[in-house]
Amino acid sequence: MAPDLLRVFRMFDTLFGHGKDLDVLQVCMRAGVLFVIALVLIRIAGMRAFGRKSSFDSVVTIMLGAVLSRPVIGASPFWPTIAGCAVFVVLHRLVGVATARSRWVERVVKGSCRLVYRSGRDDHDQMMRCGISAADLDEVARRHALVPDRSGVYEIVMESSGELSVVTHHADDTRRAKLA
Repeated sequence: MAPDLLRVFRMFDTLFGHGKDLDVLQVCMRAGVLFVIALVLIRIAGMRAFGRKSSFDSVVTIMLGAVLSRPVIGASPFWPTIAGCAVFVVLHRLVGVATARSRWVERVVKGSCRLVYRSGRDDHDQMMRCGISAADLDEVARRHALVPDRSGVYEIVMESSGELSVVTHHADDTRRAKLA
């Protein structure tokens, strides 16, 4: 090996270390490099992974956080771990494109919404499937429709992201009001 190349390898070993016996400088250098790599991976994943709250998007967020922390302290090899994280991000992106193009893939990956309340009637079967109570429905009515309880809303829907959405009036009522 050429002496210059050997000197470069020694410099990298001094700055970044190897294995689990790392000093403060090496951990700090690894953290700084991983910060930049994480930013690049997040840009590749797209803001969707961090802006939405669906289980599909949470998977990549949790996995990136868990896996990217390991090379900082030397618990996992640096470059293979980065390669694994790149695979997470690319798969997330590909599945996101597939869900945008196919309703079937979207339903399989993300699930579907469930109507849990309409016109004064709770759908107890759907509420049980979603794991929500009547008190949860009243709370979302107060927070989103600014009414004391769900009797002041038309529909409450459990979205595929796990959030509850409130519809305050029926679409036909809106059309009638515009015509009047």
